Amino acid sequence: MVRRVAPRAEYLHLVQDWVQRFAVEHIVIGDGTGSGQVAKEIRAALPQLPLATVDERFTSEEARRLYWVENPPRGWRRLLPVSMQMPPEPYDDYVAVILAQRFLRGDGKGS
Repeated sequence: MVRRVAPRAEYLHLVQDWVQRFAVEHIVIGDGTGSGQVAKEIRAALPQLPLATVDERFTSEEARRLYWVENPPRGWRRLLPVSMQMPPEPYDDYVAVILAQRFLRGDGKGS
């Protein structure tokens, strides 16, 4: 699985590259703040691809839990409950995985 946290200024170029490299057939985004502008930009750049928005409520919390499952705390961090810790690196890539899972379960809205 390819996961990456891309800066806002680079995302559209990255999406276009991945569409070609990985034969993407559908694009999924969260429905949170700023999603309308992102959807508009993606539709303009890639009008041939279906785009779906997915409810992103509580995805940050789910992503944080998933991060700690895949990256158990080490050293002194293992002494603290993970519910009291923030991952030491960006974990938006885990949010994207959760959005994709929700879409595949049928939670998405096509647009």
